[in-house]
This record gives sequence, C-alpha cells and structure tokens, in this order.
Amino acid sequence: MGDHEARGDDFEKKAEKKLSGWGIFGSKYEDAADLFDKAANSFKLAKNWSRAASVYIKIANCHLKGDSKHEAASAYVEASNCYKKFSPQEAAQALNQAVNLFLEIGRLNMAARYSKDIGEIYQQEQDLEKATDYLERAADLFDSEGQSSQANTIKQKVAEIAAQLEQYPKATEIFEGIARQSINNNLLKYGVRGILLNAGICQLCRGDPVAITNSLERYQEIDPTFSGTREYKLLADLAASMDEGDVAKFTDAIKEFDSMTRLDPWKTTLLLRAKNELKKKEDDEDDLT
Repeated sequence: MGDHEARGDDFEKKAEKKLSGWGIFGSKYEDAADLFDKAANSFKLAKNWSRAASVYIKIANCHLKGDSKHEAASAYVEASNCYKKFSPQEAAQALNQAVNLFLEIGRLNMAARYSKDIGEIYQQEQDLEKATDYLERAADLFDSEGQSSQANTIKQKVAEIAAQLEQYPKATEIFEGIARQSINNNLLKYGVRGILLNAGICQLCRGDPVAITNSLERYQEIDPTFSGTREYKLLADLAASMDEGDVAKFTDAIKEFDSMTRLDPWKTTLLLRAKNELKKKEDDEDDLT
C-alpha cells in the first residue's frame, strides 16, 4: 500500500511539473493527463479513493484545456466511481459534470445512462425529489434515442417514487402511460398486467372505490385480457372490500394473491397504507355508532 501511494505521489508531482513548465499547448496537457492517470491508478491500488478521485478531476481539467470533452467526461466518471466509495454526494456531482459534457458532444445515450446512475444515487440517499429529476431526465433521453424499453424501466422507477411521496395521480398516470405504450410491443406486452396492477394500487391509496372501478374498466380497454388475470381479481376484490368498508376482506384478498405471487416491498407498503386508511374509516364509523 505504501509503495503504491509513494508511486502515486511521484506521478502526481511529475504531472504538476509538466503543467507548470513550457511545452506545446496541446501536448503539455496530454502528457500531464497521462502522468495523472498513472498517479490515479496507483492511488486506487493503495485504496486511497479520495486522492484517486481528486486526481481524476485534474485529468478532466487537462482534457478540457485540450478541448477533449469525451476524455474529460470519462475522467469525471472515473472520479465518480472513486467518490462512490466514501461520498455519494460528490459522486453525483462528478457524474453530473460528465452528463453535461456528453450532452454537449451529442452522446445522448451516455448522458441518459449516467443521469440514471445519478438518480439512483439520490434514491439510495433518500433524496427522492432529486432522484426523480434525474430519472425523468434519463427517461426523456432514452426516449429521444428510441430506447423505449430502457425509458419505460426508468419511468416505472419515477412512478414508484411518486407513489412513495403520496403523489398518487402522477404515479397512476405514468403507469397507465407505460401500459398503453407497451401493449402493442411483443417484447413488453407480457409485463402490462403487472404495470396495471401498480396503477390500480396507486388508485386504491386514494381511497375512492368509484375511481378504482372506473380504472378497471379503462384497464380492460388497454389490455382486453386483463379481466382474466389474478391481478384484475385482486384489484376488483380490494375495490369491493373498500366499498363495503371490510378490512378483513381486504386483508384476505391480499393474502390469497401473495400466497401465489409474492408481493414486492413497494406494493406491500402501498397496500398497507390503503388498508390503514380503510381501518381508520371503519374506526371512525364505529365511533359514530
């Protein structure tokens, strides 16, 4: 470790010396970037992620001086990978610099990929509003590149976050939009019933049985096979139990579905919210009698 660190120090000093000395404008920065790169690799071997990250930022600056924007963006990505080891915020900031450069040079696919990564960093950090901003940006970029499957996967994440934030109309609209877009795609149409289930669960959280029943009719129009699925039956049973104010029936419907198809944590969380709202109404009615 000590040897790697010492070697890193040596390469970094040589690079700084190269920058401060005379030389042909372009080659001076190119040579310094090569030396900084050796320094960064040495620091990575020494597991000194902080030093490695700061050196990659210096590499990015060298490439920007030489107007090599693609190389500069790649250096910011490398810096971000190092920052991820100890500072998610700085990792996101470095990736954002990369995204801006990829956008400048028209590499939209790369910009989309790294916008998604930034969104996921903020999601892990529970900064859900920033996560949403970057994930929406990634989805738009993937859409513009004709990559609808990638875009839809990210839009689903955006919808899931919206539901977490109790933005149920937004979440419902996104899920329904994905379902409509996917139903005519041979690769994506088999996932539609799961997406419609997510949309329906968001409707349940709004606590309006009439809206849920209307949604089920709409979902049947989107996917004519939906009424024959277990997902449809679950939503119909839950809507009926809400209409009747029957918490036990609501719970039984969830248990029956879960025994056959395991509900993921996102669905479980939202269904629990809907159940608690139903229970609250039931308790309020009991208080009145």
